[in-house]
Amino acid sequence: MDKLISIIKAAITEAATSDNCSLPFAVYSSIKEQHLLNVPVVKPLLIAVLAGDKQLGKQGEISCGAGNFIFLSDNPAIDMRNIPQATEYFALLIEFEYEDFIGLRPYSVSQTGGKPYCVGEISTVLNKCLQQFVEWSVFSPQDMWSIRRKEILQLLYYLGYQNIVSMAASHKVGQKIHTMLSAQPAVDVPLAQICQQLAMSESTLRRKLLAEGSTIQEIKDQVKLGLGLHLIQTTEHSIIYIAEQCGYQSQSRFTERFKHRFGLTPSALRKTKVTG
Repeated sequence: MDKLISIIKAAITEAATSDNCSLPFAVYSSIKEQHLLNVPVVKPLLIAVLAGDKQLGKQGEISCGAGNFIFLSDNPAIDMRNIPQATEYFALLIEFEYEDFIGLRPYSVSQTGGKPYCVGEISTVLNKCLQQFVEWSVFSPQDMWSIRRKEILQLLYYLGYQNIVSMAASHKVGQKIHTMLSAQPAVDVPLAQICQQLAMSESTLRRKLLAEGSTIQEIKDQVKLGLGLHLIQTTEHSIIYIAEQCGYQSQSRFTERFKHRFGLTPSALRKTKVTG
């Protein structure tokens, strides 16, 4: 795993000095344990744990150690522990679009066991595939990202993890709203505008969200606080700057909502990533 970690760190450094610093992956790392509550998973997500251990669920029911991966379907709130071993916790995250799954053989829920996740080993061939994905991402245009994500899915499928197909559920209304709001996370989009873009009446929208177990406010919180969590984990921006990017007028309000959602303050989370 050390070689892959080095390649990832080199790619992040190179991207940071280029004109286009966007990358089709993220890295979450820490040198102290992170215990996060209610983490939203909006799209199918591959988490490759390269150092340390990851536990998911209120009692750590799902465990994933270094050299293994976990593939998650969308989930509005899941508890996570990122546990460093030796020197650090280090994980590669790749988020997939539902269109990436087109072409994979469909499996029914009964065929896949109905689990919204799968855990597996980062084999030699998967390790090589992830290395190539990271190296290629530095110079590849965004229009080609889907091609390489599909390669990862195809490989996982043929390595025997066919149940990843069941994690690509058809678009829910809540997911459409999440995508819409994510384009302008700092803007409080009026309900009337959301209804207009979805071509739905307010009553129909609320009814559909109720059937999905969600509300407009919950989705707005997922967008804003999910972005805040991501920025704290992946950047060194000040917390006040992150609060502004997430649409909060004050750092104190952002901190209050962040702690209420995730169980710790942004400052406490940031301290898990630095010495002292």
